[in-house]
Amino acid sequence: MLDPFTVSALLIIVGLGAGTLGSMIGVGGGLIMTPALTFMGFAPAQISSTSLFAVTFTSASSTISYAKQKKIHYLVGLKMAALAIPGAIAGAFISGVIAIEPFKIYFGILLMLAGIYIAYNSSFTKERQNGPSGNYRKSVLLRPLFYSGALGAGIISSLFGVGGGIVFVPLLVLVLGMTLTTASPTSQIALLITSFVGTVTHAVLGHPDYFHAASLSAGAFVGGQIGAKISDRVKESLLRKLLSISLIVVAVKFISDFIGQL
Repeated sequence: MLDPFTVSALLIIVGLGAGTLGSMIGVGGGLIMTPALTFMGFAPAQISSTSLFAVTFTSASSTISYAKQKKIHYLVGLKMAALAIPGAIAGAFISGVIAIEPFKIYFGILLMLAGIYIAYNSSFTKERQNGPSGNYRKSVLLRPLFYSGALGAGIISSLFGVGGGIVFVPLLVLVLGMTLTTASPTSQIALLITSFVGTVTHAVLGHPDYFHAASLSAGAFVGGQIGAKISDRVKESLLRKLLSISLIVVAVKFISDFIGQL
């Protein structure tokens, strides 16, 4: 077994990569940090709370950078966060009672869906990228989808420790009609509030491993700054493909392990 300092160094590196990618793509670094903690053998509550602790720092870092760049649509982001908060509290409680094997299979399914979404995201949003970023849909028929989606994002955020970005961004793009360049920054403020509430709930329940959380957070905070600053200069398509493939591979591993134990 690795000594604590080696583990800490590895988690700083994981947090750095996760924070950078999460900030650039807008889906949260937890999609990378949670699998890393799972492979290290932590219990579900520790995995989700420790990862979410770091996600909070990532989103805080990204929000600061995007705020300076004036890319955030605050009214939409705050409304989404308000809808997600009850789910974030519920997700923290659920993580304390779920067993590791169901956790892996459910998280594997989430990773599979996330990998597919990230891989095809550019084609989903291509048409909207050419339109005005402020031309949001106001259809009453879409409101229930927006409300329920935000609530579900809160549950996913605290249950799996991935943040709600994997749901927030699609809602903003596909439901409200935002461009990706506006949706990603706006999702960060919703992600910040939701992950903070989830982290506090986890802390009250005694779930986080603070030593590992601090290591992840240190790397994630720096990564969030890097991602926000270079988001306009790096070719996203390649990053999306690499990230989506990685998520799908991890998902297949989790799902196959579960099937192998049946």
